[in-house]
Amino acid sequence: MVIGEIERNPTERLRISTENFKGRDYIDVRIYYEADDGEWKPTKKGVTIAPDKAGEVSELIAKAGQELAGK
Repeated sequence: MVIGEIERNPTERLRISTENFKGRDYIDVRIYYEADDGEWKPTKKGVTIAPDKAGEVSELIAKAGQELAGK
């Protein structure tokens, strides 16, 4: 299920979704590109995150944002 998207540029989006692979649930953070037919397709650029690690990943991303905002 698609949770949301962030536009990187006119032809790329960062999509966050939940996925199930081999009976396990994951959070998928992946770059999608707009194909010639106008459809959005996934690239190999991305990462899957186990649900129990989502909080830790979120905290680290927030910490990185704070670090950069403090410059």
